[in-house]
Amino acid sequence: MSGSEFDRREFLKVLLGGVSMVAFDWSVFPKGARARMADNEYDAVIIGSGLGGLSCAAAFARQGFRALVLEKHDRAGGYATTFKRPGGFVFDVSLHSTAVGERDGVYNVIPGFSEITDVEFVPHPVLYRSVFPEHDIRVPQRDVPTFIDLLAGHFEDEREGIQGIFEDMNGLSNDVQRFMGTGGDVDMDQLEVDFPHLARNYTRTWADMVDARIRNPKLKAVVSSLWGYYGLPPSKLASVYYALPTAGYLEYGGYYPHGKSQKISNAFVRFIEEREGTVLLKTRVKEIMIENHAAVGVLTEDGRTYKGKVVVSNANAYDTFHTMMNEDEYLADYLARMDQFSVSLSSFQVFLGLNKDLIAETGIKDTEIFYQPSYDLDAHYKAALEADVEAGMVAITLYDNLYEGYSPKGKNTLNILVLQGYDYWEKYATDYWKREKTAYIAEKERMARVLIEIAEKKLLPGLSKAIEVKEIGTPLTNIRYTNNYRGAIYGWDQTVDNSGQNRLGHKTPINNLYLTGAWTRPGHGYGGVIWSGIECFGEIMGEW
Repeated sequence: MSGSEFDRREFLKVLLGGVSMVAFDWSVFPKGARARMADNEYDAVIIGSGLGGLSCAAAFARQGFRALVLEKHDRAGGYATTFKRPGGFVFDVSLHSTAVGERDGVYNVIPGFSEITDVEFVPHPVLYRSVFPEHDIRVPQRDVPTFIDLLAGHFEDEREGIQGIFEDMNGLSNDVQRFMGTGGDVDMDQLEVDFPHLARNYTRTWADMVDARIRNPKLKAVVSSLWGYYGLPPSKLASVYYALPTAGYLEYGGYYPHGKSQKISNAFVRFIEEREGTVLLKTRVKEIMIENHAAVGVLTEDGRTYKGKVVVSNANAYDTFHTMMNEDEYLADYLARMDQFSVSLSSFQVFLGLNKDLIAETGIKDTEIFYQPSYDLDAHYKAALEADVEAGMVAITLYDNLYEGYSPKGKNTLNILVLQGYDYWEKYATDYWKREKTAYIAEKERMARVLIEIAEKKLLPGLSKAIEVKEIGTPLTNIRYTNNYRGAIYGWDQTVDNSGQNRLGHKTPINNLYLTGAWTRPGHGYGGVIWSGIECFGEIMGEW
């Protein structure tokens, strides 16, 4: 086999290695002996309690290993958390919709952890709604044929192309499943014959994949409405990273948990602690202790040390290597590679609590709405980079249409979100950390007013007069609470050359140091980072 053929095989193996997240067999992993250790000694020390860290710790605890999670915040979950404000409002930091498994007619299966049964999810009544200047599309929940007919009704001369792009997405998904079934043991010379959709699309962008089927630029934008979920416009986003999760989302639906995203995080904490693991909050890791280029434990800001057979960082990859250790010379090649990756966008959010049930008054039934001011998605991405809130995509979530009792009786909770680059906010950073925020507050308030006006004009007449509580989150807010580098919400961008084997792996050049979460494989999203934790645990078991 030639070198290029070997690289191609390995690329596909890694690219597809973590796609199936529901059916999972824990029996392939060893069991820990729960050997007696000193109070500060653990099988695994996990830095950060985002869902990737919690998932990894839960995997260790489930198999009988002693796991410790250290979290700087006063609650576990990272972006999967909530916060309270006066008036009885509880705001979700990030979750709008996610995928979940079903058993016995109940949607309560968190990928990989079927033992967790106390988090029940509800389906979105409409999967999502995309509002363009000339098209207003409500995508049905779990009904792809109706969605295809709906699109064809708007773009009748593109019916064949519409059917074709969905066939490509389904074909790619089927090829992936069949490829996984082979364990990567396939004849790569026959790849184009045996796995045609995979062979044709795995090095393409999503725009390339769409262009092969669809001519109308407006339709191209409409079928790419979910680009904001993935952080890049179609012209930059890896096709597999749009096609596979979107195909699953359309087929199996989108859901939201009763109790909000904090309930997911809390369920993981209980799972860990019931199995003799430990989650310590308000505990910031200052340093990863290194001996002979191997991780042996961590030092916290309050001077405590915790030893581990392995250290798993669910902190952002940049700070893991640049601020938690001094191994730059040894890691020169690794860091040079990491510097080539682009960091994902951050977010600007307006959290609103309304003093009336405005959603019921207006009669709007949707939950997840994407307002697109034009059909030029590259222009929307540019607007996000430049923090131009008037020119980009706006996502609006109406949580009270998910289930009764989400908000205090007679009130509403909603979220207005735009993706946003960090560079714009960097000029405010020095003063922000010194708590000199006059200019910063004025600018975030200005942006919030613009977004509220858009939501009021396009969807919710009377919105501005109904506001009882308003909170605003910026990229600097994201850094403050999650420590994510540049306030990123997706880790590294999912470009063609930064997905699959090219994405930073779990194992690092520092022995016994691993990564989990959005910055490593397979990528971001609730399902992605939960699986990342399991996948990281699996690699460690392989090493052990």
